Amino acid sequence: MSKRALKAYTDQLDRSALREQIHDLYERFPEVKTYYNFIFNPKEDRLLAEAMARIAEEYFPKKRRRARARRSVAHKYLKHFKTLGVDPSLQAELMAFNLETGLRFEKTRNCPEAFYKSMYRSYREWGAHLIHSGIYREYREKYAQIAREVDLANWPNKDSFLDFLEQL
Repeated sequence: MSKRALKAYTDQLDRSALREQIHDLYERFPEVKTYYNFIFNPKEDRLLAEAMARIAEEYFPKKRRRARARRSVAHKYLKHFKTLGVDPSLQAELMAFNLETGLRFEKTRNCPEAFYKSMYRSYREWGAHLIHSGIYREYREKYAQIAREVDLANWPNKDSFLDFLEQL
């Protein structure tokens, strides 16, 4: 169904029928329930803390022996934040936390090349988000600090980080 058809359909419904459909959607689909729960009770700080804890657990697990270090976990939370409409500065904080956690993790382990590529991709996405959201000035020093730490840690792709920093 197209957006136009949906608008035509909802325009013909009376108020009680619309209300009933929204209640039905809320009960049937967890995404709708999550959305409305966030809209009416936006606990962004709690959501951010929960995401940070899960990312930290991914790199420094308490229950299992080996870290998985999957970028997809952070990416999933970022996508969820965008879907809910979380404040862009909180999204930026989560992106920065992911990179900082990756830096701490790399110091303790010998990482494969895919890890470095993944972290660079995250760095670029963070920069694009900062520019797009208009908050680069507030994060400029933190953004540059990550590139300096990558350079000091002598990552194989450190030049890519520094080049991208210069481009911004």
